[in-house]
Amino acid sequence: LLAAPQGQRRRPPPPQSPLEKVAIEENLRLPELAGRWFLVGVASRCSYLAEHSHQLEATAVTVTVPDEQSLTISTFRKLDGLCWEIRQRYLPAGAHGRFFLKGRGYGSKVDVVVAETDHSSYAILYYQKGRSISVKLYGRSSQVSDAVVDKFEQRARAVGLSEDVTYYFPTYGGC
Repeated sequence: LLAAPQGQRRRPPPPQSPLEKVAIEENLRLPELAGRWFLVGVASRCSYLAEHSHQLEATAVTVTVPDEQSLTISTFRKLDGLCWEIRQRYLPAGAHGRFFLKGRGYGSKVDVVVAETDHSSYAILYYQKGRSISVKLYGRSSQVSDAVVDKFEQRARAVGLSEDVTYYFPTYGGC
């Protein structure tokens, strides 16, 4: 057996997370993200999403920027025939455009990156919890241009998420 001298053991550095490689929107102006958005598409390996994709409902989101650093997100979803509001606070995480969302319990933190937006018609965000990553496409209306959909799908493929784990939300119903 080979033994390292006392005190000389080194752990390999942790592998870089896929989210650390994602570039942040350079021209991000948080106040311009405020307002109403619609969840247009999600690329994710989430098993719940895969099993219930046939039940997707139009989902609206309202973004406020309380302090020029964080985002408050109110998501309006239908559940069991009733409309519910889910509120979340995206807190700053170092670089401008990077956030984290506190969860309940150990290991439930979600890292968020605003990767691309024109502020007026679409935004592409990455979410990572543990080693699992997802990409979401938001639009100011429930439909976005084909060029924006292409950008979204390209970004999803770049992190290993193919068309078979990409879901689009209906433009009708919801809250």
